[in-house]
Amino acid sequence: MPQLLQPKDWKKFVKPGDRLFIGSGPGTPHALVQSLLDRVHTKHFYDLEFVHILTLGETPWLDSRYRDSVRVNALFLGEETRKAVQRGDADYTPCFLSEVPGLFSGGVLPIDVALVQLSPPDEEGFCSLGVVVDIVRAAVESARYVIAQFNPCMPRTLGNSRIPLERVDAYLEYSTPLLELPVAKSSKETEKIGQYVAMLVEDGATLQMGIGKIPDAVLRALRHHKHLGVHTEMFSDGLMELMRRGVVDNSRKTLHAGKTVTSFCMGSQALYDFVRDNPLVEFYPSDYINNPSVIAQNDQMVAINSALEVDLTGQVVSDSIGHRFYSGIGGQVDFIRGAARSKGGRPIIALPSVTKQGKSRIVPFVTEGAGVVTSRGDVHYVVTEYGIATLRGRSVRERAMELIQVAHPDHREMLLQQVRKSFWVPSYQHSVPVPVEGLGKIPVKKFKAKDGNSYFLRPLQPSDDRRLQEFFYSHDRDTLLLRYHYIPTRLSRERAYALVNIDQDTDLALGIVARQGPREEIQAVGRYYLIPNSRTAELAFVVREDRRGQGFGRRLLKRLIRVARRRGLEKLLAVVQAGNQPMRGLLEAAGFVVQPGGGSDPASVALLLSL
Repeated sequence: MPQLLQPKDWKKFVKPGDRLFIGSGPGTPHALVQSLLDRVHTKHFYDLEFVHILTLGETPWLDSRYRDSVRVNALFLGEETRKAVQRGDADYTPCFLSEVPGLFSGGVLPIDVALVQLSPPDEEGFCSLGVVVDIVRAAVESARYVIAQFNPCMPRTLGNSRIPLERVDAYLEYSTPLLELPVAKSSKETEKIGQYVAMLVEDGATLQMGIGKIPDAVLRALRHHKHLGVHTEMFSDGLMELMRRGVVDNSRKTLHAGKTVTSFCMGSQALYDFVRDNPLVEFYPSDYINNPSVIAQNDQMVAINSALEVDLTGQVVSDSIGHRFYSGIGGQVDFIRGAARSKGGRPIIALPSVTKQGKSRIVPFVTEGAGVVTSRGDVHYVVTEYGIATLRGRSVRERAMELIQVAHPDHREMLLQQVRKSFWVPSYQHSVPVPVEGLGKIPVKKFKAKDGNSYFLRPLQPSDDRRLQEFFYSHDRDTLLLRYHYIPTRLSRERAYALVNIDQDTDLALGIVARQGPREEIQAVGRYYLIPNSRTAELAFVVREDRRGQGFGRRLLKRLIRVARRRGLEKLLAVVQAGNQPMRGLLEAAGFVVQPGGGSDPASVALLLSL
């Protein structure tokens, strides 16, 4: 049985030069650590190393008065540890969170004493790690001594959180509410990011996400989804709300079906109450939850992580700002790689396009001193408030164009010029995309067609040049004749680029796109061209042969008409083959009227809509 810890007992357990582990997040045992700090000025305690990841609350062990006795080695940085590392008063060890337990058990970072917060033992003689299992369990299992702060406010949780009382060597009883983490304030930018990310999440997907404005915005945007699952390192208030709404029911998970699985939770008291003895939420250690091979067993695994900057090849910087270390590697790479291996998985990096100071987070090259956490080969999607950049399987040139499209408009010209210095783009790629007016705050619309599949209606973009080429070469002779009034045999890459890089504030080019994982395939295109010196524009449509009958033409036409009205156009003109009855029927149903003798080609007919 463990002994009740008295101040004089510390010297039984702690020796000079020992490495001590401090529990994580809301499980940080503050009373226990303070009890030790009150003794470190005695001659017995010196050259101690404190190891921990993110903790909540004050960090008195970083105070300068303990400098001669304690040195902190942080595996993930919070606000105060970040400052201490920058001063040179503490250390930062970069590591994947999935591998931290192995550092303890394998003797790379052997733990002499684990200082943890537990629930008091139950009638069976077991304590609970409660809301924080992550790397704490490994520290408890591998430490020479375990000293616990028994806190009746620590909720018991299910999964792999039980610790036998006999594993505890000494304890301190201290009742205190768990520290809460306030919800981050949202912004227009983060809400847009949330909506774009939600477009990449299909019903039945399994989620991982972290903490902060962007994850919270994503969760708000997912409120109308169905049958979502959760396999995440961190469980938050937002995920709790989705469970309460029935959006998260874990019914379609391929691993731990029916259960939300996590390694720790951090948030409000309501969240801590929610997980208490909740049979629908299970806690497991980081070497299991964060193991990429385990994560990949979840079909449709969606991993959503953030970054400090992303360069134009797709390299992701997450733990440092230049030479200054900011946070840590954490579980980003674990989940990005796990989602990439998942059947139908989608690894996503989501970040605002600019910093608070207005500097671009999409950068031509990684800032000097910054470290790449996630490699360019791992990144599938990058999302900002300006849209979704799809990177997997795309060339360096295509990646650069995708990322410039989601950069802040004020920085796009600079980014393109930097790319041109590296000769990644051909000479004809000389202009940058601009936001398309008249399409609303979110110019991309996701919808389900008659075939039950999801599609995206969005503006065509400069990076669509190859996609447009593929679309052109998919047409049969009849489609080419109906669209172009003759049968063209070639669409060069340069010509395709010219067709997707139009001035979208004058003309308009929209596409309906299908996503097959990270591959985008154009299914239909609708355009209008402004007739010079007039307020009239001419329409043109083409739909992939095997996607006709899905209502794509009608959707495109409605959107084109809406934008034309918003822009103050007076008329829309369409010239079609006289025998093209489906197109004539579509236009006439929308109010277009046949113009007698309007077609210059005897085989064609002109239809006009007054706006």
